[in-house]
Amino acid sequence: MIIGIDASRTLRTTQTGTEKYSSAITHHLLTLPNADQHRWRLYTDRPQAESIALIQRLLCGTVPNELETSSIPAHVEICALPARRMWTHRALAQEIVQRPPDVLFIPAHVVPFILRRRLPRTVVTIHDIGYRYFPQTHKLAQRLYLDWSTRWSVTTARKIIAVSQATADDVQRFYAVPAAKISVIHEAGSHQMPTISAEQRHQVLQAHGVKRPFALFVGTLQPRKNLSRLIQAYAFLRARQHIAWDLLLVGQAGWASQSLHELTAALGLVDHVHFLAYVEDAIMPAFFAAAQFFCFPSLFEGFGLPVLEAQSYGVPVMTANNSSLPEVAGDAALLVDPTDVDAIANAMLRLSQDEELRQHLIRAGYENVKRFSWEQAAAQTLAVLEEVEE
Repeated sequence: MIIGIDASRTLRTTQTGTEKYSSAITHHLLTLPNADQHRWRLYTDRPQAESIALIQRLLCGTVPNELETSSIPAHVEICALPARRMWTHRALAQEIVQRPPDVLFIPAHVVPFILRRRLPRTVVTIHDIGYRYFPQTHKLAQRLYLDWSTRWSVTTARKIIAVSQATADDVQRFYAVPAAKISVIHEAGSHQMPTISAEQRHQVLQAHGVKRPFALFVGTLQPRKNLSRLIQAYAFLRARQHIAWDLLLVGQAGWASQSLHELTAALGLVDHVHFLAYVEDAIMPAFFAAAQFFCFPSLFEGFGLPVLEAQSYGVPVMTANNSSLPEVAGDAALLVDPTDVDAIANAMLRLSQDEELRQHLIRAGYENVKRFSWEQAAAQTLAVLEEVEE
């Protein structure tokens, strides 16, 4: 069977949620013990030589000295379609019409828009339907495209993979998709957990100007992440409690992120709330390992991967009691109403002062992450792909 995979997100050098999922699931699909029983065709939006180097890094963690196709396993074919506008609906669509795979796997929402009779049997992963719950957190054009492309994808795909039961329920609710068409396959924590020495950790923190203990948030700085309330809760604590730790927000600047800087300045917290741009995975362990605790009071998540990543590093977690987050965090996190600033502040205070609670959550977190495995997710995904081909 020829399985085509949209690898455009897989190879992006700057990766957040859907890109990390695409990279991890592709890596583990291609390295399953029975992967060589199929032929895998990876569609990339990069030139051929760059695609080879990035696939080599994905599979082995290294880049070959010579960019030769022999460095790629025989059962893996790279189909380089250098980027152009509307890549999915033009370059990828044209390729799968001219050379259709037996099954097409789309790891992130968007199935190419072509005549249904020309579309191969398709499996698509849906991560979340957050734009339906919080339309105000998306620009109008983005919201319209998300709704249109998701409706097209869930309608035309033979099978849908949802990364959580919460997302599966939403797909059924908003798009009237029968439950039998959906398979819930959870994500997992980082499939390549980097390690870092105490000396390296110190150097990384020093290089980024981090001088005091801190609570940590990791994710795109956008309204849906509820960071304005997190900053307000932190301000509440600084005004009423003697706390000696800062708040560190790590992530790319998203829509309306400038308002967070303005809020921080208005509250007089410029010296205590720190914004770091996207941090590479290789040095991210320095921040997790040094964090006093992890804050993730998001208004909505399709899965909430940062929660698992924090638990994997032994960091106590506070997160929201909505969407998929209780499903992912299990009993290993403090759950709060993300619209209640007092509740967020109280949870932060408890995590900074209650050592017995901290140790309980650390132990529970280590146990919780064992429920999730990329190897298991890949095996379940392959089973869905094989089912569709039959």
